[in-house]
Amino acid sequence: MSFVVVARYVVQPGERDRVLELLAPMVSASRAEPGCRRYDVHAGVEDDVVVLVEEYDGEDDFARHCESEHFQRIVLGQVVPLLADRQVTRCRPVEA
Repeated sequence: MSFVVVARYVVQPGERDRVLELLAPMVSASRAEPGCRRYDVHAGVEDDVVVLVEEYDGEDDFARHCESEHFQRIVLGQVVPLLADRQVTRCRPVEA
């Protein structure tokens, strides 16, 4: 069963383009991680919201992602200071 993470970033005014620029190398680096099935970045059409949708083989793979050099350096070190709010929702698929 996969493990899904939805991160919702509310970017400080005027910083959205910079946040998107910083996240660009995260896509390829994260997708290359073992256990990463999906890592997509979406930009709000009407606001300064950026949403990341990530899918991993399991929760341990996401934990390793959070410990990676690129996550620590880019997301925590450069992106988070440009955010007004950050919400991270961890999900498991629901069988219908």
